[in-house]
Amino acid sequence: MSTIEPARVYFVPARGADGPDILAAKAGRALAALDFLDVLEAGDFCALKIHFGERNNKGYIKPEWLRTIAAAVRAKTPRAFLTDSNTLYVGPRSNSVEHIRLAWSHGFRPDVLDIPVIIADGLIGRDVQGAAGISGRIGEAKIASAILSADALLALTHVTGHVQTGMGAAIKNLGMGCASRAGKLEQHSVAHPRVQTKSCRDCGVCFDHCPAGAIVQAEGHVTIDDVRCIGCGECLVVCKFGAIRVRWDEDYRRIQEKIAEYALLVRRGFKRKTAFLNFLIGVTKDCDCMAKGEASIVEDIGILASSDPVAVDQASADLILKTAGGRDVFRRGYDIDWSIQLEHGQKIGLGLRRYALTTFNE
Repeated sequence: MSTIEPARVYFVPARGADGPDILAAKAGRALAALDFLDVLEAGDFCALKIHFGERNNKGYIKPEWLRTIAAAVRAKTPRAFLTDSNTLYVGPRSNSVEHIRLAWSHGFRPDVLDIPVIIADGLIGRDVQGAAGISGRIGEAKIASAILSADALLALTHVTGHVQTGMGAAIKNLGMGCASRAGKLEQHSVAHPRVQTKSCRDCGVCFDHCPAGAIVQAEGHVTIDDVRCIGCGECLVVCKFGAIRVRWDEDYRRIQEKIAEYALLVRRGFKRKTAFLNFLIGVTKDCDCMAKGEASIVEDIGILASSDPVAVDQASADLILKTAGGRDVFRRGYDIDWSIQLEHGQKIGLGLRRYALTTFNE
């Protein structure tokens, strides 16, 4: 029998109907159960990693739910910031100006939380730091620079289903969410970007920015030479017309394993100064990148907290399936084995699937 102690996970039952003040207090209680605030030092740059929600999405974590947490972190250090990285796909979250404006429109403003918003990979996703990989699928991770420049990381995750990973929770928030655009491309695709010829203006900007000389002139548009392409994603960043797109062809096992490896490379830079809060409120079939409101696939459950991202995700999945009467509501949305990310995360040392749950009374 294993002598390794199970990871600690703390659970505070909660519902969206509780209202923002009660939810803020419950989220604060969940965080206080960990030692994160104890190890946070004055002057630490503390990244509060969150998904601000896509335009028209309703499922994201509401800023009012974070008031107690924000006050507690600010009491330890004035250098806290809310953060996310830019998206691969074209839209209001693909550059930091529109991304910040979207965050403001969803209430993530200084007058609400007194914490600024910083997009971690810069204006158009080029602010990147490398992190040496492990002997797995990732050679060198391409992580948003503001994440690795921080001293502490608090991941605030709205747990949902996901079209490519089955479940999106703390591991995905850490691995995919903290990656630069080039890092997202590496996780999503084993192939290379493609050109949508009808949208190409043949402006030539991508020629100047392709480090591999893989952009090829065709009649009235450009194409990408797959032999030369190194998959850096620069063309995705510089094309202002959305003519260069990602090939979403990564299979679900590889993408989950890559996400877990990225998560490990992000987390190991912080040592003890990490914490993970999962919100099981308004759990939807699709992630918060969907630009629409969706019905919940299970009743509201509560807030989970842990210092272990694998354990908090395993506990989240277990509670969701239990609440659904044993039905795997994630697989009813997309028939994907979402447990691969947990299995691989444990294998590479990201965390433990075995956990001990402490439940607080409402």
